[in-house]
Order: sequence, then structure tokens, then C-alpha cells
Amino acid sequence: MPFDFPQNQSSIIKVIGVGGGGSNAVNHMYKQGIKDVNFVVCNTDAQALINSPVPVKIQLGESLTEGRGAGNKPDKGRESAIENIDEIVAVLSSNTKMVFITAGMGGGTGTGAAPVIAKAAKEMGILTVAIVTIPFRFEGKKRLQQAVDGIKNLEENVDSLLVINNEKLREIYGDLKLSEAFSNADGVLTTAAKGIAEIITVHGYINVDFADVQTVMTDSGVSIMGSGTAEGEGRAIRAIEEALTSPLLNNNDIQGASNVLLNITSGAEEISMDEVGEITDYVQEHVGDDSLIIWGTGVDEILKDKISVTIVATGFETNIIPELFIGKKKESVMLESESHGKNQKKKFSLSDIILTDTKKLQKNEEKTKETFVLDDDLNEFEVVKSDEKKTDTKKNDKFTYKKKYKQTRYPHRKTGYQNNIEDMENVPAYKRKNVKLKDNDELNQDKKFSKYSLGEDNRKSPKIRKDNSYLHDNVD
Repeated sequence: MPFDFPQNQSSIIKVIGVGGGGSNAVNHMYKQGIKDVNFVVCNTDAQALINSPVPVKIQLGESLTEGRGAGNKPDKGRESAIENIDEIVAVLSSNTKMVFITAGMGGGTGTGAAPVIAKAAKEMGILTVAIVTIPFRFEGKKRLQQAVDGIKNLEENVDSLLVINNEKLREIYGDLKLSEAFSNADGVLTTAAKGIAEIITVHGYINVDFADVQTVMTDSGVSIMGSGTAEGEGRAIRAIEEALTSPLLNNNDIQGASNVLLNITSGAEEISMDEVGEITDYVQEHVGDDSLIIWGTGVDEILKDKISVTIVATGFETNIIPELFIGKKKESVMLESESHGKNQKKKFSLSDIILTDTKKLQKNEEKTKETFVLDDDLNEFEVVKSDEKKTDTKKNDKFTYKKKYKQTRYPHRKTGYQNNIEDMENVPAYKRKNVKLKDNDELNQDKKFSKYSLGEDNRKSPKIRKDNSYLHDNVD
């Protein structure tokens, strides 16, 4: 397939879509248009390449997959990229200074091939930025775990890594049709790539060149992105506030970022100096005085009287992406053994402790054993017949005390009372407790009691009852 760019049309910025998700995103970018950027799609699926409107296409693993895709196997995607790495290098050799690699992580081709392509680009000295997505939750746990593994591999081979969590898009757009949900994911990738690329390619009153972007993004680690749009009174502050509270930031604060890229775009109603000052001051206040802010302006007539702000903060670690720690197993604690030196580590379990204590007891018992010599005087020892048993006076005294205590405390109990429960039940409780009953003179007197009682009827009115209200019509 063709992959050469005409020298006079080759841009210093390339956007490469890898796999199905990455290629769909690049197809969307190509239709939307990003000024002065060249697009490339790489895929193992031959049919998907044919349907792509992007002119520059590279089929990966043609002999390995025979054009049928990687089958959700990242290993096959990686091998496919290695098979066609020379074609990828040829494309990147054409006046490329910066490359965006977009991929939907979790599948086979994007997950496996993107790190291979990124490594080749970085080894060529190209500023390499990866913009990837984490799958929607409904795509399954296995796909999510493959995405996490792929992102960790990709992080080692890029200058900057921007991760978009598709599940966060549901917070923005809510429940959508399936095609609309994935289209919005493509739109976010487009916003990210366009926001960074057009800071360089679009010339405004405040221009930012490639060297500025290179300073911000070279070996910058994980990046986070937010975008916001506003119109009317106070549009500048409202746009940057929306960008900094965007769900795409994964609830992360930009404070502590080493560098910040800021793209401010206005429509027919051009942004004013005061509005630019409000935005940059707001960002500086939130990011800190030690962070470098590089910003540029652009014009997009489609915005009319709106202002659009895209912010990319760099210099973070992967621990700001909680999704990368899903299903992470707990690590066992390693304790150092003094007998084996500081460098050697040993795992201890409960069974080891029990066995160790048992061995110590056995050693102590061995020490207390006496040894006898046959020449010792036998008269020093008392001869006892085998049928005679020595009694332990301490044990007997203790046993006798317990027995007497029980007889005193529970005099009603007979020997073997466990097997004679009926006899115990036949003895009234007050006798078993040795409770002496006194005669009640009042009860012995002949007194007449009324068989009537005072109660209430259904209307809460007084009523004379002939029965006992506590016993009658009450369930036992």
C-alpha cells in the first residue's frame, strides 16, 4: 500500500492511528481537519483499511494475520507491527519532528502494536506523544486488563502519555446510542491532538513554535487534558473553569504540573487582552508559580462568539490514573533474616513460627534430661513396684478442693447428674436454690376479689370487662 508523502506536502507532525479504535479516531480527525498535519492508519484488518478515507495506509502483519485482524490478542498485534516496522520507519523518516500515536487500548492490534511503533519513533529522535483510550466498562474486565498492561508498556516508549477514560465520557454525555458513544470518544481524541498540534501549526497574534512544545512535552510522563467552551459575559473565566473541572481530568488537580500547554481559540468575536489575562492568571494560580505555561491563540469561525480553551498539563506519574491499578494483587511482605545477611530476604509464615517454637521446646526438654552412669550407687534410689503408683499431692489437693467446692456450691447435684436430668427437673427450683419461702398472711386470709376489670373499648371509652385482659384473647 502507498505510504510516501510528497516532499512539499509533508508536515513535521504526523498522526498515526493504530488498530481499530485508533484508526477510527484518525478517520474522524481527517474528516474534521487539523491544519498542517499528515494522517496515517495502521491496522491488521485489511477491510478496515480499505474503508478508511485516510490516503496513507499500512497493513500490519499481512503474512501473519492474512488481513483478518489480531483477534484481541496483543501478542499477535505486537508481532504484526514488528513484521512491518520498516514501512512505519519510512513514513516517519519523511520530515517528521513530532508524532501522535492514537489507539484504543484493550484489543489486539492497538494494544500490542502501539508500543512497538512508539519505540521506533522515539529511537529516531521524534517527539512521541501517545493519546489512548481506556475501554468502556461494558466492554469487559479482560479487555480492561489488557488495556492496563498495554498502557504500562506504552509509557516506557513515549515522551508524553495522555489517557482518556471512555467511561468518563458517560458523565459528560450520559446514556447514548452505541455509535454516538464511540463517536464522542473519537471526538475527544481529536480535541486533544488538535489542541496540541494547532498551537504549532495555526498562526495567530501569539505564536508558539515547535521548540516550545518540545520543551514542554519531552520526557514529560503522564499528561492530563481538559477542555471548556463558553459564551457571553464572563466567557473567559467560565471556559477555563469548565476545562479545569472536566471529567476528562479524572478528578485530578493540575497543581504540581511541571509544564502546561494552553490553546485559546475564539470565533468571530475575537478574544480580548483582558480575557487572555484572566485565563492565564487563573491557570497560573492553580498550577503554581514554578510551572511553565506555554499558550497560543487561534481563530475558528465556527465558534462565532464563543471561546474554546484546551489545557494539557504534563509531568505527572501513572498513580494519578486509578484505572491502571485495577485487579492489582497484594504483594507479600518480605522480612529480612539476620542470619542470612541484609541482602537475602526470607518469607515467614505461621507454620514456620509454630515449628520453630516446637523445636525450641524439644531442645529445652533435652537439656533437662538427666544422664546416669551404670557405676552409680543403686542404694541411693528407692525401688518401687510396678503396680504401685506415686500420687501427686499437689494435683490431689487441687482435685479435692474443686470437688468440695462443687458440693458446697451445688448441694442438690448428685453424682452423675448429667445422666439423671429427670431427677433434677423433679426438684422445684426454689429447693434446688435453697430458697426458704415465708408464709404470706395476706394470701391466707379469706378475701373476695372481683371478677370484673376496667378496660377500654374500640373507641377508647371506659368499659367493664368480665374476663382478664392480660390472658383473654392473647396468644400464649
